[in-house]
Amino acid sequence: MPTALDLSKEFAGRRALVTGGTRGIGAAIAQRLLDGGAEVVVAARSRSDETPAAARFVAGDLRAREGAKAIADATLRALGGLDILVNNAGGSRAFLGGSETIPDEEWQRDLELNLLAAVRLTNAVLPALRASKAACIVNISSTAATTPFPFDVHYGAAKAALDYYSRTLAVELGPSGIRVNVVSPGPISTPNADELRRQFPISGDQWFQFVPLGRIGETSDIAEVVALLASDRGKFLTGVNYRVDGGMTAR
Repeated sequence: MPTALDLSKEFAGRRALVTGGTRGIGAAIAQRLLDGGAEVVVAARSRSDETPAAARFVAGDLRAREGAKAIADATLRALGGLDILVNNAGGSRAFLGGSETIPDEEWQRDLELNLLAAVRLTNAVLPALRASKAACIVNISSTAATTPFPFDVHYGAAKAALDYYSRTLAVELGPSGIRVNVVSPGPISTPNADELRRQFPISGDQWFQFVPLGRIGETSDIAEVVALLASDRGKFLTGVNYRVDGGMTAR
């Protein structure tokens, strides 16, 4: 007879780094990996009340090359190696006046945070991942990469570049046994995302018309997909982008 999977030890002995892991989606991912038995470092500019208590915290700013290297070095010192890298750090500011109102410095900021942070950190920890027997990278993108929104075109463009980088990396690193996948959240309830949605001239209930499942997602919805991709359950999955959006982009 079928038995329920015991996921409480699926990451036992594995070491993980989650960027932007002190709040929101990142904190949920870090907690899910901890619940599966992993040792976890969370990296961000500061802690928050959401930061998982059992995670080790490394402070740093991924928007700078030196910050990425410092986070990588501190993580490897703390863990002695690395098996799972989750590039979750990201974000943007919306410009409701449309694309022509977005200044150059915002384009540069979004490219630094949503693309180059992942590129630089990945390069910094690649030697450690190559030494792992169960290495994987999960990059957190967004459905904004494929859904045109003039108010955050700079964010969507940076995430689209992250998607292309991830697919290329999956092909490049596959022979080394390193799997690379992408998770693209749709509308997820976090303090920052909820505040952004309040800026639009539609009510909270009206958001549901865009989502076939009829609700805004939870951070745990993203964390569970990341756990699948990082675990042995996903050992033959690489180069794939999983849209976790309640069917929003299926229309």
